[in-house]
Amino acid sequence: MATSDRLHSAANQPEAPVIIPVTTQDGVVRKATVAGAVGSFVEWYDYGIYGLLVTYLAVNIMGDAGAGGLFLTNVGFLVSFLARPFGSVICGYLGDKLGRKKLLATLLVLISGATATLGLIPSHAAIGVGAPILLVLLRVLQGFSAGGEVAGAMSFVGEYAPDARRNYMMSFIAVGSFVALMFGSAFSAVLITALGDDAMTSWAWRVPFLLAVPLGYVGFYIRSKLEETPHFTALREQRTVARNPLKEALTSKRHLKAIALTIFLPALNGPGYYLLFVYMPTYLKTSLGDHNFSMVRALMVTACSLVAIVICIPLMARLSDRIGRKPVLTFSAIAMAVVSYPMFLLITTGRFGLACIGTVVLAVAFSGHAAVVHTVLAEMFPTSVRYSAYSIGFSLSTVVFGGSAPLVMTDLIESTGSNLIPAFASIITAAITLVSVAFVRETKGQPLASH
Repeated sequence: MATSDRLHSAANQPEAPVIIPVTTQDGVVRKATVAGAVGSFVEWYDYGIYGLLVTYLAVNIMGDAGAGGLFLTNVGFLVSFLARPFGSVICGYLGDKLGRKKLLATLLVLISGATATLGLIPSHAAIGVGAPILLVLLRVLQGFSAGGEVAGAMSFVGEYAPDARRNYMMSFIAVGSFVALMFGSAFSAVLITALGDDAMTSWAWRVPFLLAVPLGYVGFYIRSKLEETPHFTALREQRTVARNPLKEALTSKRHLKAIALTIFLPALNGPGYYLLFVYMPTYLKTSLGDHNFSMVRALMVTACSLVAIVICIPLMARLSDRIGRKPVLTFSAIAMAVVSYPMFLLITTGRFGLACIGTVVLAVAFSGHAAVVHTVLAEMFPTSVRYSAYSIGFSLSTVVFGGSAPLVMTDLIESTGSNLIPAFASIITAAITLVSVAFVRETKGQPLASH
């Protein structure tokens, strides 16, 4: 049978996944995991500091330190998420067609370059409306790159990892993202403490963005030294790489169902990640009225929760490899629904110790979701369309539940006068995730399908 006939046959038999046995040496698996984690650190450092420094961006780029400036800056945050689906479609297609390795290294250069350039934008006072226009253009480039990065990095490590330890190995990509936020929070706090808020507002806010240059170089170097994943290599050697992975993903009922789950299953990821860790410093500094924190104390509260989740994620991933993905996801969703309201009550007291307790408890509750959800998403799809289908579904999920979170929260808190709005968002999305888990097939310990 000709290669084209084989591909056509595979694309039209979606209910019969094909497994290609793949084995990889432990040393290579560890290198791939390190490459994934380091790349994740670079990407989410670049992405996260925008949220951490949003108040300084409002002053310098939007020319307004008030609610209007914050609103427009959060619009800039949302814009990058609107660009994600375009990046997911193009990068997913290229990743499934040409391979993961070179594309992931290139995406890291793009997102780091965009971040560093953001730190070079002249202020609103210097070039007027040109400043926010440049910011939006750079955020579009960041969003495009991130749209292809997340699913690609997870697929890359997942296709190297052994079946029995796949979640544990993949969890270090999530750890890398939270360590990046922790580093960004600590670095920003040190700058504010050492230089003062006036210097930070004047010029020092640019420094964290410019640090993306050396970080991006390190990430690119590590990723460029690895080989293509064994699963994709097996497809290439057997000449069964999908001729049009996007068409294959979007014309198969099996894949379409999985893409729908990829949109709704990570619903909790929006409030869990973007509200608890990216938006939290801004929330503590601007949304608690008389109980507002200084930026340094707000960053310290966030740092406590980041330490907690970095410790818990590998533990939850190990648990998932032992008892299954669905029990851990279910427990995490229920825990977030139960603790969100009382913990946000503690946070809104404005007392440092109570705020730390509240954010740490929320981080521990969320850690099960953060540790497991991406492994489940990667395991839903065969290698032939994994990058494309996973990217499309998760990018749409982040647009709906993630990128709009800071903007929507700021607007709702202002219009309702309730600073407990984030708690309700967390509860609602936890419920969506919990319902979605019921439709997920348990994939613990199972080999990845190739078609």
